[in-house]
Amino acid sequence: MPTFSAHDGTELAYHVFGDGPPVICLPGGPMQDCAYLGNLGGLSAHRQLIMLDLRGTGRSATPEDPASYRCDRLVDDVDALREHLGLERVDLLAHSGGTNLAVLYAAHHPERVAGLALITPSVYAVGITITADVRRETALLRRDEPWFPAAFAALEAIVAGKATADSFEAIAPFWYGRWDETARAHRAAEDGHKNMEAAAVYGSEGAFAPDSTRAALARFASPVLVLAGEVDLNSPPRAVAELAELFPRAELVIQPGAGHFPWLDDAEAFVATIAASSRDDLRHDLGSHGEHRRWTPGQGGDLPAR
Repeated sequence: MPTFSAHDGTELAYHVFGDGPPVICLPGGPMQDCAYLGNLGGLSAHRQLIMLDLRGTGRSATPEDPASYRCDRLVDDVDALREHLGLERVDLLAHSGGTNLAVLYAAHHPERVAGLALITPSVYAVGITITADVRRETALLRRDEPWFPAAFAALEAIVAGKATADSFEAIAPFWYGRWDETARAHRAAEDGHKNMEAAAVYGSEGAFAPDSTRAALARFASPVLVLAGEVDLNSPPRAVAELAELFPRAELVIQPGAGHFPWLDDAEAFVATIAASSRDDLRHDLGSHGEHRRWTPGQGGDLPAR
């Protein structure tokens, strides 16, 4: 497994899958290793996926300074990987909580980013608020599912600040477009792959400066793909649309029927969207796989990010 040295000497690992133009992939969690991404539904047939295990996760070493888990400090790790790969400019793909890191990298080093793909993104780094009403509205799209009553009751407890230890597990079906055996296996496989100490530091005081980040993104000239899942409770399309509006050249794609892991819910649609985003100016040709809809910005923060 290839490794490289971060600027502070921490040895970091990454995984390489597939062929084609390289894209650096940043996992969510936050601070979960990249194993849960798999090969992103077969995207490795179109792109060379360079998946980074962030410091303290997966095969990467634990740093001497725990404060280096803070999201803004991880920007240097991404840049060290770019240097190690010998790339002047990179394509970045990030999922969920990892999109905060991708956004900060784009804000700090816009000249080093050729393209950006934000998959079911967290909106925390740019200060967008997701209201309880928006979460309920998204959850109610699943009202006909057999697991809905118990999951919705748990969600109500969470948004009311009355969550128990079991509440977050009870809403697990909301993370997936289909709560089937594949989803259950994926959920089970995630256990133990998150560095909880690192996650507590990731978004700690000083990590984010939403106003200055928004200003930087307004000047970001490279194309951006922002992909939302239609039924994603964590990153509802309405809030994700607000994120897309911060970029001059962003395309918002809403994958029908998808939850927080769209490559599991419909791999063909997901891969078609990402592969199409490599073409000129993000003109997507999804055919029957999905649709893109541009939303009017509305009120749109995070559940604990995945």
